Amino acid sequence: MRSSWLRRHVAALRALLVLTVVTGVVYPLAIWAIAQMPGLRGSADGSMIKAADGSVVGSRIIGQSFTGKDGNPLRWYFQPRPSAAGDGYDPTATAASNLGPESVVDTLPVPGAKDEEGNPDEGTQSLLTQVCGRSKAIGELDGVDGSRPFCTKSGVGAVLSVFGPRDATGRVTRPTRVVSVNEACPAVPFVATYRGVTVECAKPGEDYAPGRIVPVRGGARATPAVPSDAVTASGSGLDPAISPANARMQAPRVATARGITTDRVLDLVGEHTTGRSLGFMGEPSVNVVELNLDLDRVAPHKS
Repeated sequence: MRSSWLRRHVAALRALLVLTVVTGVVYPLAIWAIAQMPGLRGSADGSMIKAADGSVVGSRIIGQSFTGKDGNPLRWYFQPRPSAAGDGYDPTATAASNLGPESVVDTLPVPGAKDEEGNPDEGTQSLLTQVCGRSKAIGELDGVDGSRPFCTKSGVGAVLSVFGPRDATGRVTRPTRVVSVNEACPAVPFVATYRGVTVECAKPGEDYAPGRIVPVRGGARATPAVPSDAVTASGSGLDPAISPANARMQAPRVATARGITTDRVLDLVGEHTTGRSLGFMGEPSVNVVELNLDLDRVAPHKS
């Protein structure tokens, strides 16, 4: 009986040692060796980008923020998409905002209130307001029309909470009160009246959920001048690419800041534009990190 017990444990120990060697040594070494083959090594090592002096300045597959110490965009660089990964393009905190199309109502900051950490209450912006604010800021930066449907001129979501009796479908039949939920008092609402009722500004801390939420499209054109990828983050928060339309919008600003022609900048954009994978998957894109590095090489910015 003792001999049988010993044989079973010796067999188990041998299996443990063999599997440890195979899965913990042989397999990792084999994968590492395959990864060092020509054509694979760069990707396996992180797709690193090196400057002219040989120093590593980034990765082809991870975006970067091109901002100054004050956090504002540097005019002589192409700007990437927004990022929800940590403080921006943090590989250790890759994430999306998890906000969807129905995120249209802000939580306004309450004056004098503090959060759980004792910091002043900053409220929470809806996805709509984030998009509106980004579009307005980009419009000002690049000298284009930053307006979008369902956005106010001040850069927040154009959303009303309408109170009053409703019909069977939930529609308010006779409004008795209307509040612009994303514009805190004493702001002047983006519309003066709605169906004959004066629109009020919102009071922080007041609950407007009982009203019917009504986004207002406004008069902005259907296709905004600021492309959608310029105002929305990628699912990972690390995407280094922007659309060609986004790059073309930024080209005049970058050219002016670097003292070269817009055509020269657009030529570089074309050189860094990749088409659809296999000719039909995805969309054409421009790698911002590689493009900005090439710009520094061809036309360095002079402070």
